[in-house]
Amino acid sequence: MSHSGGSLTEKDMGHATGAAPNAHAAAAAGYYRGGFDPRNPMANIHAGDEARLPAFGGEFQPGLWRPAEKRQFANPAPLGLSAFALTTFVLSAINLGARGVNVPNVVVPLAFGYGGLVQLLAGMWEMVVGNTFGATALSSYGGFWIAWGLLLTPHWNILGEGGPYKTDAINSSDPMMYESAMGFFLTGWFIFTTILLLCTLRSTVMFFLLFFTLDLCFLMLACAHYSHSNGNVDMYHTLTKAGGGFGMVAAFLAWYNAFAGIADSSNSFFLIPVFHFPWSEKGREARLARAATRETRDSA
Repeated sequence: MSHSGGSLTEKDMGHATGAAPNAHAAAAAGYYRGGFDPRNPMANIHAGDEARLPAFGGEFQPGLWRPAEKRQFANPAPLGLSAFALTTFVLSAINLGARGVNVPNVVVPLAFGYGGLVQLLAGMWEMVVGNTFGATALSSYGGFWIAWGLLLTPHWNILGEGGPYKTDAINSSDPMMYESAMGFFLTGWFIFTTILLLCTLRSTVMFFLLFFTLDLCFLMLACAHYSHSNGNVDMYHTLTKAGGGFGMVAAFLAWYNAFAGIADSSNSFFLIPVFHFPWSEKGREARLARAATRETRDSA
């Protein structure tokens, strides 16, 4: 992510950072046909001496990356982030019980149209511009919202009375089986989000926090359904509200990163900071620059 201190340089002027991976790794890939190393399938993408840009959530890039040359597409990340943010915001408000609303079906059109279809398209466009992380994340969460919309669509009746989880046989053996099934659904998304979270540890604080809060949101909601399945109604409501709280924070962090990707000196009077981690490439360069400045000042 990019907009603190040197953000104008990073975004508007395309300032690159970081060294390419060491030559031994690149050379080792050459031992395999076509230069492909099955031990490190991304080696060819990151090998070479070309300078790369620092991690930037506005481009949905968690690490060093190269901008596409002569790119014919605009940056699709803010569109995907905005679609995710708005849909998550509405569902989280309902999970929090805002204004007494507790029926989530208003999310269905958003889940299909904006959070689902539009975010899926943004993920496909990330694939076109060569962003594996962005394509995987945005396409997957687009699929999540489409699946969520299907779960809540009355015509499909997946969770309703008379549906597959409310037959006489199931009602007599485990009437809360649908809650366990929903727990499995959300647990899977918690695991997937954890994988993406691990890929943001060397990026920026705002990008990391987006996935961190989303991960906690999925975990809280999954545990809420498990609690309901066990008959603990009070814990169900508490965990649902906790999930809504984390989801609300994740929604605003997604909008924050989207704004970071949209705003530049041509359309905004200010750029927002994204805070590179000290151990990221951008943070390492900042430390080296400060050390060099101190040495110059001490030797003067």
